[in-house]
Amino acid sequence: MAPGRERVHMLSWVAMERIYEREVLPDAKLRKQAGERPLRTQAKRLTDGELLAKLRSFGIEIDRAWLERECARALSAKEIAGPLMDKSTSRGQESDWIWICVATLWRRWFPEQPSFEVLDDRMQNGYELLKTSGAVAACRIWLEAWTDVLRLLDKAGIQSIEEFDERFRGTQSLFNWIQDLESELWNAGLDDRQFLSARIAMCEEAMRRFPSDDGLMLENRRRAVAESFFELGETDQAEALYREWLDADPCWGWGWIGWSDCYRFTRTERDLNRCEQILREGFAIADVRDRADIADRLADVCEEQGRDGEAKEFRQQSERRAATAEVSRTVSSAGKVLRQKTQLNFGGAGLPLSELSNVAGMLRETPAMPITRQKVGRNEPCPCGSGKKYKKCCGT
Repeated sequence: MAPGRERVHMLSWVAMERIYEREVLPDAKLRKQAGERPLRTQAKRLTDGELLAKLRSFGIEIDRAWLERECARALSAKEIAGPLMDKSTSRGQESDWIWICVATLWRRWFPEQPSFEVLDDRMQNGYELLKTSGAVAACRIWLEAWTDVLRLLDKAGIQSIEEFDERFRGTQSLFNWIQDLESELWNAGLDDRQFLSARIAMCEEAMRRFPSDDGLMLENRRRAVAESFFELGETDQAEALYREWLDADPCWGWGWIGWSDCYRFTRTERDLNRCEQILREGFAIADVRDRADIADRLADVCEEQGRDGEAKEFRQQSERRAATAEVSRTVSSAGKVLRQKTQLNFGGAGLPLSELSNVAGMLRETPAMPITRQKVGRNEPCPCGSGKKYKKCCGT
């Protein structure tokens, strides 16, 4: 899927509840328009018996054995609650309690069974921790979420991120979140090396499960694997991987750049001569993609070694190539993170969310999540993908 592509669908009930909590409750005007509605936080104060009694008040009689069977086949509490709501005589916001009770009991009774609701919560808890406590804290809970993703994929026999998102429809898409996880595992790995190993395992698993993924996603995962090996001191492994990939696709411009960056920006080994050698090897390939970016990198390396004349020449080549090709930097494979936007559809069956129709215009996209970036130094390449140094681009 191309960067910035929009998907239009009805969000999951848990995502809609989160919008209500984040966007509506804090705003008195919106809260008045939407009205009061039950939330899962209220169910936390109720005992199991009270939750079951709440369901009986809607004409629904279930027990632990019945719910265990349902959870074994379902991916979300919504899948179980939907048919129960159809059978219930209750309508309006109070019927939200049916889903709330099912979701709460599932989480209490069968925590070993992953669900879309729990996955969504873990993803969002990770984003909150990222803001307040940093990458290490966020990645601890995000690795639990990744385990949930894998188990849900196996349970449903899903073989693509797009198919998963069509069923998940969460506050954040798997398409976006998996890239944030990869990026933050690097940041966490700079403090605790075990997260670099986890990053390798995650990316390798994603490549195995989603072989037909977006080409840029695959290339970014390969770079993540190799740079993690290099940062861990396994330089021979990183070298072997890049040589294998570039023998198969010598025109992969950002493969040459990623390989060279290992000798420039990781903490394992700084070797500008080796960095330049790799870049020149890639630059010599006639049909190499992103030639302008390779030239810009070569200019940086020459500049750092005091060869200003060569740097100027490479910079001019880069500018001429970029102008001729009219490359859009937001679509270039230089991009480290692709984003998928979501347009909300407030209609359709499910939770009685008609009260939120007046709010739809104010919530045109999924609530904004942090677009995470790798930690970069002033002289490192800017993560926006411009090919410039951070200090000369977004870091100005």
